[in-house]
Amino acid sequence: MLFFRNDYGQGCIPEIMEYMNTTNGHSFTGYGMDEICQNAKETIKKHIPDYDVDIHFLVGGTITNQTIIKACLKPFEAVIACDTGHIATHETGAIEAVGHKVIQVNNYAGKINPSDIRKVFDAHMLSYEHMVYPKMVYISNATEYGTVYTLDELKNIRAVCDELGLYLMMDGARLGVALSTVDYTLNDLANICDVFYIGGTKNGALMGEAVVISNPELKPYFRFVMKQNGAMLAKGWLLGIQFLGLFEHDAFFGYAKQSVVLAQKIQSKLQELGYALFMKSDTNQIFVNVSKEQYQFLSENIDFEIWEKCDDHYVIRFVTSWHTSEDEVNALITYLEQAIEKKE
Repeated sequence: MLFFRNDYGQGCIPEIMEYMNTTNGHSFTGYGMDEICQNAKETIKKHIPDYDVDIHFLVGGTITNQTIIKACLKPFEAVIACDTGHIATHETGAIEAVGHKVIQVNNYAGKINPSDIRKVFDAHMLSYEHMVYPKMVYISNATEYGTVYTLDELKNIRAVCDELGLYLMMDGARLGVALSTVDYTLNDLANICDVFYIGGTKNGALMGEAVVISNPELKPYFRFVMKQNGAMLAKGWLLGIQFLGLFEHDAFFGYAKQSVVLAQKIQSKLQELGYALFMKSDTNQIFVNVSKEQYQFLSENIDFEIWEKCDDHYVIRFVTSWHTSEDEVNALITYLEQAIEKKE
């Protein structure tokens, strides 16, 4: 069975496993106060030379989103996100559970539109203290549809946030694949965002997300919120190992690029074969419409995810990862060629 279900279904890249093996018998200070975490932070900061940032390591995306938003917002403040945003659709109300409303707006290929941010803000100002106060804009990059914000799009969102006094937060669970397709860098993101995070879980780590805080207002007491929120790992050096392995020799960028190249090969072949794409992706998530007969055939040979069920077809998703090989992609393409004949 070929595996194209997600980009976190295997263990970790060899660079991380080597560190795990060589440090396994050593003893470390807990809660991220060890030398490995410090080295990992300094290694990441080399990619952000122009800004004074704080970096914190957390285990996974949902607890990271919840902790950041809880730390940044007052109890009556809310976060604006598009309706496909991870905090709005796939986190079981985690943000609402700690008391912050997620105000949803329409997505445009998975992205948020600055004009919608302004509309939400203006609407909430009409009743002022009788409604929650929008204080943060949440975006995902890459988005849940595999699309990526351009630098101009990010600057336009930043401009609206500056005008309205809003924080800009970027969910970077798939930031590696996003950066492999654009001409901006981590250093640029530290300038544009008040806070963002670098996803390790979906780019070759066993676990882990690296929160990068550039706005000085948001730096104090973040570790207090981490601890209160259950987001502080006692064996914190294990998270440091993940990011040291990813960034010491830039494996983070190399594996991300590799997964995108393979995914784009799949997407190009789907178009060549006449499949209808649900959404054209820039990165490692590929969405395609298939008939029920094609779905049945493909699911017998490939492990993938159903994205949507429609009356006469399914939208399915193929995802490549650090572990995906050229041979696996070629085998998938063979099945896709065979499935063409199954369409009714």
